[in-house]
Amino acid sequence: MQFYYGSQMPLRILDEAEFWKEQESEHTVVMRELVTNLESEYVDALKRWEEVLNTTHQHVKRFIESVVRSNYNISPALYNQVMELVTFCLQESVAFIQFCRQVKNDSAAVKGNPTAKVVIDHIIDESEYFIGIAQTILYEQQN
Repeated sequence: MQFYYGSQMPLRILDEAEFWKEQESEHTVVMRELVTNLESEYVDALKRWEEVLNTTHQHVKRFIESVVRSNYNISPALYNQVMELVTFCLQESVAFIQFCRQVKNDSAAVKGNPTAKVVIDHIIDESEYFIGIAQTILYEQQN
């Protein structure tokens, strides 16, 4: 995480969310490309996840612009919206991890591909990392 934001916490967490939502979207492509014989139900679901994660990524970028354009004089309303968005991003990452685990455990194509299992575990670890960051910041703000 980049700590040069200092007291500009909303921008710090939005920067993290922007990066990790883009990563998660790219991970849907990695999984589809890596497992060429992946069942169509998972391919279709990964495409839907890619679209959803891209949409979230765009929302985060809009909030970054709002914070920057406010000259970091963040109103309580904007601050609360940022916290709600971060909470949503965290919950979305939890659901994405659950989906990745489902693919890893239930897909015959993945079961027969040891490399895919390792890559999916890495994808899960990266999303877990974002969840840890988001939780830390959200819990700091509650105190």
